[in-house]
Amino acid sequence: MLIADEFFLIAHNDSRGKAKLHPSATGLGLAGALLGELVLFGQITVANGLVTVIDRRPPADALAHTVLDQLVGESQHQAVRTWLSFLAQSATGSVGERLARAGVLRRQENRRLLRTTVSYVPIDLNAVAWPATRLRALLERADPPSVPDGTLLGLVAAAGLTREVLWSAGPRAHHRLGALIQSLPAPLKELVAHTEAAVGAAVLRGAP
Repeated sequence: MLIADEFFLIAHNDSRGKAKLHPSATGLGLAGALLGELVLFGQITVANGLVTVIDRRPPADALAHTVLDQLVGESQHQAVRTWLSFLAQSATGSVGERLARAGVLRRQENRRLLRTTVSYVPIDLNAVAWPATRLRALLERADPPSVPDGTLLGLVAAAGLTREVLWSAGPRAHHRLGALIQSLPAPLKELVAHTEAAVGAAVLRGAP
């Protein structure tokens, strides 16, 4: 499962598919995860506040392919914060649809008066709860987690989801989380920092 998928499940670990975060924080965290997937695929890098495409070959995943096409097509825009804000607008729906196609969630439309909202309901509650459980177990172990898992943990912390992962963990896990974020490769560490700053700014201005 890709990191944006796991982030989505941690952020919506609820039998009704209800988000644990403010919509803007959820969207920005998922936007960071979608960019993180492309960094991990070796197709973009992040440095000095800018996103740079280094490999235009389409990735196997359809959503990652779409995001890469957007980066290539709008190459005049390179600021990480610009792309986080842009991708955040559609990230929840895009990743939710990817998980629905994978059979993890079920798309559900709710009509009220003149408005239709879409939610993504778990098909198997254990599958939805697994990413948070898995990350908690990783932090309790002595072995360092993989770079993708470290990136996911960094984005979880950046978006304000730490409690969902560490609610029953001991002091060792809390300490390791901070150390892991600091030890990420430079592009991913910077991406996590920009995501955290974007989430903080959105919360301060009360973004919808």
